Amino acid sequence: MQINKLRGKELDQLFKSILSLKNLEEAYEFFDDLCTINEIQSLAQRLEVARMLRDGYTYHKIETETGASTATISRVKRCLNYGNDSYRMALDRIEAQEEPQD
Repeated sequence: MQINKLRGKELDQLFKSILSLKNLEEAYEFFDDLCTINEIQSLAQRLEVARMLRDGYTYHKIETETGASTATISRVKRCLNYGNDSYRMALDRIEAQEEPQD
């Protein structure tokens, strides 16, 4: 199901809450209250799978390093190929923030 079909007051509130977070510590605290550990780990795993796929890793290597199922890897790959390009956007932005500034 596409997120556009889910749009509404509750999702707007959720995304505005996330956008209001000021730093990494606030994000940790917010998501600790909002989600279970397994939910947080699943989200983080998908992002790592996206990074590894983008960087050319094989399914086997991704499965071994992340513990993600081949179904999860395939779903993330489908999003990378046919989605909103948001995985790439987010990964590019965090990598740019981590690069040393000369």
